Amino acid sequence: MTRVAAVDCGTNSIRLLVADLDPVTGELTELDRRMTIVRLGQDVDRTGRLAPEALERTFAACRAYAEIIKEHGAERVRFVATSASRDAENRDVFVRGVLDILGVEPEVVTGDQEAEFSFTGATRELAGRADLRRPFLVVDIGGGSTEFVVGDDHVRAARSVDVGCVRMTERHLVRDGAVTDPPTEEQIAAMRADIEAALDRAEETVPLREAHTLVGLAGSVTTVSAIAQDLPAYDSAAIHHSRISQDRVREITHRLLRATHAERAAVPSMHPGRVDVIGAGALVLLAIMERIGAREVVVSEHDILDGIAWSLVSGPR
Repeated sequence: MTRVAAVDCGTNSIRLLVADLDPVTGELTELDRRMTIVRLGQDVDRTGRLAPEALERTFAACRAYAEIIKEHGAERVRFVATSASRDAENRDVFVRGVLDILGVEPEVVTGDQEAEFSFTGATRELAGRADLRRPFLVVDIGGGSTEFVVGDDHVRAARSVDVGCVRMTERHLVRDGAVTDPPTEEQIAAMRADIEAALDRAEETVPLREAHTLVGLAGSVTTVSAIAQDLPAYDSAAIHHSRISQDRVREITHRLLRATHAERAAVPSMHPGRVDVIGAGALVLLAIMERIGAREVVVSEHDILDGIAWSLVSGPR
């Protein structure tokens, strides 16, 4: 067993996984898994730069994670940074800060690399399931981008497009510096058109409709699952490998997009950092399901973070 620490820094959140891995059996023993909403991608779509306050929120989370990694004595650490830090003009400030705090340089990976990590993390434990037909389509709906990966045991095709819950919210649902409460039909229609155009781009290289099983990852999808199950609080065990029908996703999406901030915040399983962006994230999921004709989505709590961890014992991808 090898003890590793993986950090995934996305547009909306930064997450840590400390785990013992056995590359022979494929067993992952989780020691610590946590997530902090830092909104690193705040206004990046508009300004092209990482905001000072967003950087400080992220560095504060890194300092807390450094203590946890030290306590567990992880032998190897990998820090992967995604969409927001790819896009930012001042990403060098981000790189220096992470290096100073954690002792490793953040790897600003490409969208295709993100997709491969997501596929490995999500499907390693699904591969032996007789009730799930292959190929899989793994969809990781992030804050700034969405990754699409089709594969069986290995990736066949992958594509990242710049459509995520934060980016769509900031682009379409913000007026005068605040999220419209609730969004107008015109705003929703414009956002849906943007998502459909992104799906067109994804289909240029990824055969989305050839997949037999849709696997959904990340906070927007897991939150929809929690709502679908009427969970009194967020429950990873109940959410992991749950199955949500397209009809239920449509019902929840319509409800979220027509709810006020207060109504969304009152959902028991809603993380405070997702209140303003969950409607956009749910709409991305619904659009994907309708595009490929998926009757249901299999929800996974294991995703890019687990893929990053596995890369530490199987070599870089």
